[in-house]
Amino acid sequence: MSGRIVVIGVGNPLRGDDGIGPAVVEALRGRVPDGTVLAVSDGEPARLLGIWRGADTVVIVEALRTRPARPGALHTLTPAEAAGHSRGTASTHGFGLGDCLALAEALDLLPPRLVVHAVEVADVELGTPLSDAVRSALPELTDRAAASVRQAYARRDEP
Repeated sequence: MSGRIVVIGVGNPLRGDDGIGPAVVEALRGRVPDGTVLAVSDGEPARLLGIWRGADTVVIVEALRTRPARPGALHTLTPAEAAGHSRGTASTHGFGLGDCLALAEALDLLPPRLVVHAVEVADVELGTPLSDAVRSALPELTDRAAASVRQAYARRDEP
């Protein structure tokens, strides 16, 4: 195992609440140990697979669509739970994170440990800022991602 720990903020900061993943990555700068890979992705599967290649632990932060929507509600998902969400109902992207995780599993490219921290979104229209509900969830979502990174380092450093 490489011990490599990667945090990926999935989303587009130009599309309202879809920018929450990149916002969390920015908020983590200086809060996680040196050597932690902090990356932003638009969610395209090949790019995601490339970013996490060789990682032992991957933490993904993502915007989540649900019906009925509860903007600002936080979720922590296992890969199986995230992969169980169908395209268009969970992700704000055309090819959803669930689809990407299912593909990674089929290709045996899932990292040993992967967790998804997500927030339910209100508005993903082009040119809008984060909604008040999602902006209010940013500190807790960042804390959850930081806690996952700390846990990964603790596991890595166990004898």
